[in-house]
Amino acid sequence: MNHLQGKIVAVTGAFGALGFVTARVLAARGAQVALIGRGAAPASAALPAELAQACVVDRVDLTDPRAAQDAIATITSRFNGLHALVNIAGAFRWETVSDGSADSWDRMFSANVKTTLNASKAALAHLTAAGGSGRIVNIGAMAALKAGAGMGAYAASKSAVMRLTEALAEELKDKGVTVNAILPSIIDTPQNRADMPNADFSRWATPEQIANVIAFLLSPEAQGITGALVPVAARV
Repeated sequence: MNHLQGKIVAVTGAFGALGFVTARVLAARGAQVALIGRGAAPASAALPAELAQACVVDRVDLTDPRAAQDAIATITSRFNGLHALVNIAGAFRWETVSDGSADSWDRMFSANVKTTLNASKAALAHLTAAGGSGRIVNIGAMAALKAGAGMGAYAASKSAVMRLTEALAEELKDKGVTVNAILPSIIDTPQNRADMPNADFSRWATPEQIANVIAFLLSPEAQGITGALVPVAARV
């Protein structure tokens, strides 16, 4: 299925487990993909064939608005435009209120909200110029619907991403840009398996399952969906 043929899509957090799989899935469906990451770019030999022509922008601190603008400018210069932005950059921290620090709330807000806000603002002019096919997909969290112990800072930051999604969807609904968010449960990544070795991994959502929903929300078939918070919880 090449429903994204010719679409230019930027993926933040693209060097992580979910971001890398999402970039690969989108490229396999015909998109021209740009990978934005905070760390060093993966070696070209580590890139799958689908991403051989990808634009890779590394060492980008998306908590800095100027860095976000520069990254988007690099991508739009390379591909002569931008149709969609997938905001996957973020972080997780488990910490109780009683034993934790208020600084953790600032860090979670910066990692999860500011990155999404700055990348979106940097991309807006290009997305609204995309002829009605502009798309933003953010990553919220099922945990933000009801926070558990140790999840306060993380859940609050992801709740803010969800409110940002809704507000921006309303702001852009007459400008040809849809804005939606995915709400994953626990994602089946190597890090989560290492952190929870006794869990039943088969119940977790896989990066591929999440990426497939992202691909749908970027497609022409999803033109009528905006402001949605879409759970991808598998069997958790």
